[in-house]
Amino acid sequence: MTDLADRRYRIGEVSKITGVPIHVLRQWEEKITQLNPKRDRNGRRYYTKADIAIVQEIKYQRRHKAATLKGASLALSKNLHGTGRLENPQAVLNLLDQMQDELRAMRDLLDAV
Repeated sequence: MTDLADRRYRIGEVSKITGVPIHVLRQWEEKITQLNPKRDRNGRRYYTKADIAIVQEIKYQRRHKAATLKGASLALSKNLHGTGRLENPQAVLNLLDQMQDELRAMRDLLDAV
């Protein structure tokens, strides 16, 4: 018996779960590198829970953020791999100062207990 976390889903099941038509899923597989379901010896696609989460994120980016497929792929990369970065060095310093202040406040609260 397979564990539910290891369950594999066929493309039709993924289409029903996510509301994304099968032909669109196939297009996304070609255009978005992060969406890469495994295939069996006969070439049938098998999606995992992680693949379904990627499909749902692409759907969200396309419908609610009006992103192109390339934009959805970039947003997905940032979410999955943390490739987003602050462009301004001063913004990094400000963020570090803010974090330091918050840590000091937490330390003071703990010392008061």
